[in-house]
Amino acid sequence: MKVLEFYGMKPEDSLLLEFKGGFDPQAALDRELEPFLQVLEEYGDGWMPDVVNGKRRRKYARAAVWKALEERRDENSTGLGLYRTKWPAIDMSLSLWLPPLPLRLRISINVKPLTFFAEVEHCRQFVEMVRAWACRYPVTHAWAHSSDDAALAGAPRFGRDQQTSIRDGFDKIYEVCWLNVFGPKLVEAVGLERMLSTPAHRVEELPNGAILLVTWPTVADFASKEARLAQARAHAHLRPDLDFDTVMRTLHERSAMLAPVEPRFHPDMAPLLSQVVERAASYERQRRIAEFNAWRPPEPEEWRPAASALPPDVDNPEGALEQYSLYAEHLVALLHSEVPSVFKATPESLTDADFYFWREEFPKSRLREAIDEHAVPAIGAYLGEVLVRNLGGKWIPRQKLEEAQVLVGNRVWLPFVRARNYMQSRQSLLDYSLTYLYRTAERHQG
Repeated sequence: MKVLEFYGMKPEDSLLLEFKGGFDPQAALDRELEPFLQVLEEYGDGWMPDVVNGKRRRKYARAAVWKALEERRDENSTGLGLYRTKWPAIDMSLSLWLPPLPLRLRISINVKPLTFFAEVEHCRQFVEMVRAWACRYPVTHAWAHSSDDAALAGAPRFGRDQQTSIRDGFDKIYEVCWLNVFGPKLVEAVGLERMLSTPAHRVEELPNGAILLVTWPTVADFASKEARLAQARAHAHLRPDLDFDTVMRTLHERSAMLAPVEPRFHPDMAPLLSQVVERAASYERQRRIAEFNAWRPPEPEEWRPAASALPPDVDNPEGALEQYSLYAEHLVALLHSEVPSVFKATPESLTDADFYFWREEFPKSRLREAIDEHAVPAIGAYLGEVLVRNLGGKWIPRQKLEEAQVLVGNRVWLPFVRARNYMQSRQSLLDYSLTYLYRTAERHQG
């Protein structure tokens, strides 16, 4: 059963819910979780999961849920995943910690895209769902918010290290999200009267002593000035030790980091940088676009005037050319399954190779010895072959690979030197891209 690959899609913002609570260990598990599913089915309009994943995928049904929990159960825990086959996409999980571990129920929901929750009714139903769960399962803390903004806020630890976060839990209000449920212990620490007097869209005391707080009617416009003001007022009210202006400034800074930025990349590098940007987490993408708008690739230094070209110094020039061709074939053998265009040896294939090496973090993820002995010769030879085939270049073979040149117009290029520089780091894959050397050679070929 094919489901939407939530994390395999183009990264974009989503609505993220994290819910931590408890349950009755004495009750039969199916009876204890029946209200959970009933509430999900009632309020999950438009994004309701239709696939249950245990040890295998099944069409959603309560019987499939019980089967999945049974399959995944071990000595002290069980859980399952819930997904969709149609847009919007969802990545949802239910996890249960059982004795001898401290009892805990955790619900995680991620719905993409966030724009699905631009409608007031969709948001209202989501809030009612969380409220119903919080009334039924003793909640310690729950929140729902833009996943991008939550990431910028340091979620799920909100700026704390892992050990501190595990030790202290959500012992004070580190962040106010669009939707919040504060458990009785946190309500006691802040004070019930202060909690209930929070300036917000909705504040409600639940029957079990928890507080439900919603800052704004809709979550999709969380970054608007009005929604940010409501968020800051609520946070500063619940944390009187915080300065309101500082809280407000922090929220505006996060909004600015998420605001759309029009790409204005260097034209030679735009095809490569567009792919690089698409790989960035959605909360980082606009910052990356801004960085690449300001960035310009260094001008290639791996060339000499044609008048200064070193003459051939090999006894068998044809044999040297065959060796370069063999090196280039090694690169084709390495990349052909991931980068099919390498068979064509075109400028576009250089861009595809650039992106592959960047995506794989090749200089860091492979042994340095293997890079120097195998990758650098293969990449340099392939770059040289593309110059020869597409720009009418001519190899000038040399005994030392790094001295081998390709004559194009009034310059000779040093493809093996470029390959060595290229393979130093992930950043050097951009600074010394194969694409940019080719485009520079192309401009100077006449």
